[in-house]
Amino acid sequence: MELYTPEVMIAEDEIVTRIEALGKAITKDFENEDLVVICVLKGAFVFCSDLIKRINLPLKLEFISLSSYGDSTNSSGNVRLEMDITANIEGKNVLIVEDIVDSGLTIKTLLEMLAIRRPKAVRLASLLFKPMNLKHKVHIDYLGFEIEDKFVIGYGLDYAGRYRELPYIGILNAGN
Repeated sequence: MELYTPEVMIAEDEIVTRIEALGKAITKDFENEDLVVICVLKGAFVFCSDLIKRINLPLKLEFISLSSYGDSTNSSGNVRLEMDITANIEGKNVLIVEDIVDSGLTIKTLLEMLAIRRPKAVRLASLLFKPMNLKHKVHIDYLGFEIEDKFVIGYGLDYAGRYRELPYIGILNAGN
């Protein structure tokens, strides 16, 4: 088994500080309202778990799984729905929690899928954003960090199912 320590791009303490700020902003924006949080699996599960602890509102948590990467470092260009939410979101405030917006294809597809279900409002929280790769215009309401074009791992993000457990955002194969 290959073992190496990826170069740290975003340290654990930076992530914690940013998530606290995002949680406060979301709480303020949805004050006195219920919220349905949709976690995009698998990459956003760590971010979502930490984020909902910082949102001081009544909320329901749902999970959805879409895939466009498989085990590659490049998007296939096709988005597959692997697991859908179970809740009815008609007339509800929805917060999508995503790990990274890269080309924008996955989020664009998800927003189109959810719009058909007629939610009251849909907002997007993304831990990471790579603006140089954006091919589909997407508005991120709550952004953790804008990053350069590197393949990143850790804090829920993986490469071929590995490295999700890292407590920081690292760069895959940086200098290796």
